[in-house]
Amino acid sequence: LVHLHHSTAPISGTNYVLSLFKNFYAIIPQHPNRKEENKMQILHTMLRVGDLDRSIKFYQDVLGMRLLRTSENPEYKYTLAFLGYEDGESAAEIELTYNWGVTEYDLGNAYGHIAIGVDDIYATCEAVRANGGKVTREAGPVKGGTTVIAFVEDPDGYKIEFIENKSAKSALGN
Repeated sequence: LVHLHHSTAPISGTNYVLSLFKNFYAIIPQHPNRKEENKMQILHTMLRVGDLDRSIKFYQDVLGMRLLRTSENPEYKYTLAFLGYEDGESAAEIELTYNWGVTEYDLGNAYGHIAIGVDDIYATCEAVRANGGKVTREAGPVKGGTTVIAFVEDPDGYKIEFIENKSAKSALGN
């Protein structure tokens, strides 16, 4: 540490940051993997499905997503379908993976859910029902809070949580 009383001189270079603790300044090297041009983002969540056409139909017709692209790998016997509300440049996607010949999976107990923000959670649940979807938790406040949520289930049993957009960025339970 270097004790500087009246210096306001900037530290040049992009490999260091200046940290102030009381009257002491420390020159700290920046983490080499944290560069402004190397920002990270979530690209997709992969779900293994037993019937690709059925799952694509659910995500398109019940949840209103668009089929963005597909790819097939005959050598390793699988097909991928990417769905979302926007392209992968600006929003995360769902990757549905169909391993040829596998019709169902044990979901285990580690998977939680996918969360989707919606404007009108009550109308969204009704639309899911009207399109043959399964609502597993009716719309209403989260226990101990005011954030309104609901849950639906896709054809493979994956849970999808709806959160009202006005509360989507706040912590649940509030």
